[in-house]
Amino acid sequence: MQFAQLGLLTSAEGCVCIELYKGQWRGRKDCTNSQIVHENGTLSYISSTNDHSIDAVVKVGTEFESDEHAYSCYNKYAKLMGFNVRKDWVNRSKVHGQVLSRKFTCSKEGYRRRDKRVVNVKKHRKETRTGCLAHMIITRQPDGKYRVSHIEEQHNHENVNPSTAQALPPQRESSISQAADAELVEGTKDFRTLSKFASESVNKQFRLSEALDNVDIGYANHLQSERTRDMKKGEVGSLLHYFQRQHVENPSFFYALQVDSDDKVCNIFWADDKMVSDYDHFGDVVCLDTVCRTGKNCLPFVQFIGVNHHKQAMIFAAALLYDDTMESYKWLFQTFLEAMSGKKPKTILTDQDATIVEAINSVLSETDHHICIWQMYENALKHISPMVKDTESFANDFKRCIYKHKDEDDFVSAWRDMLDNYDLHQNDWLKWMFRAREKWAVVYGWNTIFVDTEGGHLVESLFNDLRNYLHSDTTVLQLFKHFERVVDERRSKEREASDEMNRYMPGLMGNVVMLKRASNEYTPRAFEVLQQGYEKCLNVVVNQCSQNGSLFEYRAKTYGTTREHSITFCSSDDTVICSCKKFESVGFLCSHALKVLDHRNIKVLPAKYVLKRWTKDARSGRARLSDVSTVHDNPELTVASRYKDLSHRILMLSTRASESGEAFQYAARQLDQVLQGVEKILTLKPGDAQVVTSSSTG
Repeated sequence: MQFAQLGLLTSAEGCVCIELYKGQWRGRKDCTNSQIVHENGTLSYISSTNDHSIDAVVKVGTEFESDEHAYSCYNKYAKLMGFNVRKDWVNRSKVHGQVLSRKFTCSKEGYRRRDKRVVNVKKHRKETRTGCLAHMIITRQPDGKYRVSHIEEQHNHENVNPSTAQALPPQRESSISQAADAELVEGTKDFRTLSKFASESVNKQFRLSEALDNVDIGYANHLQSERTRDMKKGEVGSLLHYFQRQHVENPSFFYALQVDSDDKVCNIFWADDKMVSDYDHFGDVVCLDTVCRTGKNCLPFVQFIGVNHHKQAMIFAAALLYDDTMESYKWLFQTFLEAMSGKKPKTILTDQDATIVEAINSVLSETDHHICIWQMYENALKHISPMVKDTESFANDFKRCIYKHKDEDDFVSAWRDMLDNYDLHQNDWLKWMFRAREKWAVVYGWNTIFVDTEGGHLVESLFNDLRNYLHSDTTVLQLFKHFERVVDERRSKEREASDEMNRYMPGLMGNVVMLKRASNEYTPRAFEVLQQGYEKCLNVVVNQCSQNGSLFEYRAKTYGTTREHSITFCSSDDTVICSCKKFESVGFLCSHALKVLDHRNIKVLPAKYVLKRWTKDARSGRARLSDVSTVHDNPELTVASRYKDLSHRILMLSTRASESGEAFQYAARQLDQVLQGVEKILTLKPGDAQVVTSSSTG
C-alpha cells in the first residue's frame, strides 16, 4: 500500500481518499459500477448491484427526472465507453433560478486556460485536453423533466471504447496533495511535513478509519468539473499552514478541502470544537448565509448560523466555495454533517436558489426547508431596484412590509399597497415571492427565531460584522483572522448575557402564575418571547368545536381579525397542537395554544413545552445521547461507534471544563482516574471486568 501525500492511498482494491478528521487520517474506498455494452449502436449503462437495476438508452429525446439525474446517467455511459465528463455551460431562469438547459462535455473538451502564475511554476502540468467536441445538451420541459436535445458521440482522441473503460478511472480521483502541488508557491515545507505525519498516522489508524467509514456519510472529495472562480496565488499554501497550526493548537479542529477536475482546490470547510459543541446544543434551526456566493467583488464566503438560548446569533461552521455547482453544495452539506457527527438540523433556512434547494433535498431530505427572509430581501432588491424610481424609498417600504406585520391580513394588505405604490403588479420576481410567502414571511413563523426585537435579522447583523473583510481584494488569511475575532466577540457576548441572567430577573407584566414559573426557567430573552405571546393571548377568542373522547377541537382567532386557527387539545396528557405551528418553528407555544391552556384552567406551562434550548440550563449536560447498541454485529463497526461516541463526550467535557481553572482541575483528576480504571478493565478477564464496572457504578 502506497501513500501519495495527504490525499490518496492506492491498493489492489482501488483508490482510498484520506482526510484529516479530529486527529485521524480516514480512508474512503472507491466503488465502481457494473458495466454492460449494447451492440445496437445506442448509448447505455447499467448500475451496480447496490443500486436499482437500470438499463436506459441515452439518445436524443431521452428524458430524466432532473438535470443531476441526466448528469449521473451520462457519467455512467462515459465510464462504460472509457472517457470522463465535465459540466459546461448552464442556463438558469432569472425568476426562480431553476436550470432551463445545460451542456455536459467530454473532459478533453477545449483547452486548459493559461495559468497566470506560469512564471512561478517550476513543473508545468501536462496538457490533457484535445478540443474534443463530444457532448450532451438537455433542456427543461413544461412538466419539469429534462430531455436530451442534442448529443455528439464522436471523440477526437484515442482510448474511447468499451475495451479500455476498465483501464480509466471512473472520474479522476484527485488527491489534495496534487491540488496543492499545482497551486502552492512558498511554504510547501509545512505541507510536506504534514504529509509525512499523515503517512505515519495512516498505518496506525487505518483499520479503525475503515470501520468508521462504514458508519459515516460518504461524499466525493473531488469535483468532476472545473471550479467557477480562481484563488489567488499562494493562498492554498497559506491555508494549509493555517489549518496545520489550528490543528496543533486544537486537535478537534475540523477542516476539509475539495478539488476540481484540474486538481485545484475549489472548496474549503472548517469548524472548531466550540462550534461543534454549540451546534450540539442549538443546532435545531440553522441558516445558511450565502449572500457572497454570487458577488464578483466578494470572497465566496458562506456560513452556517444558529441562535443560542439568549437569542444571539452564533456560527456553527464556515466555508469558501470557489465553485457554485450542485456537487459543491452537496459536498458542503455532507461535510457539515460529517463535522457534526451526523446530526441533522430540524429546520434549515437558505437562499431560494434552485441549486441549493436541490442539494438540500438530496442530502437533508428529512430537514424542513424554508427561505431566509434577509437573503431573499437582498436578492429582491437586486432584481427590483432598477425598475423603481426611488430605490431608497422602495427598500424601506419593502423591508417594513416583510418584517413589521405579524398578522396575515395586515401583511397581505401591506403587500398589495406596495405593489400599487410602485406599479409592480406584473413583476415576475414579486409574483413568485408572494406565491411562496409561507416559506419566508415572518407572519408564518419560520423566520421568527432570527428576527430581533428591533425588527432586524440576526444573520444580517453577523454578516455586517464580517462585511469589511469579504471584499475580493482581501486575502483569505486576513478573512480568517477577522473571522476568529468575530467568533470570539460573539462568545464573549454570550458569557456577558449569562452573567447578567444570573444577576437579574426579568420584569413580569402581572401576577401570573405561568409567567412567574417560566421566568425562573427561561433566559430573559426567551422569557420575553413567551410573555409577548401570553399578552397576545388575552385578545384571543376561543370556541370549542367538537370532542372525541379525550380529544378536544377548538377554533381561535385574535379579536378584530378574520383568520382562524384550529387547536387540538388532549386532556389525557395536556398536549396542545395549533395549526399556526409556532412551537414547531421557534419552540414557544403560540397565543392560541396558550389561550386554550388557560381555557382548560392549566396555569403552569407543561414541561414538554419548555424546550431546554431556551432555558438557563441549555448548556448543561449533553444535548443528545448515542445508542451504540443500534450498530450492526460487526465488531469493527461496534468499536468505531464507541470511539465516535466517546470522542464526542470528551469534546463536550473539554469545552465546558476549560472555562474555569477549578473545573479544569476537577476534570483532569477525574479523567486520570477513568484512564486507570479503563486500563485495569482491559487487562482483566470479561467476567472480572464486569465486576469492576458494576462496583464502580454502584
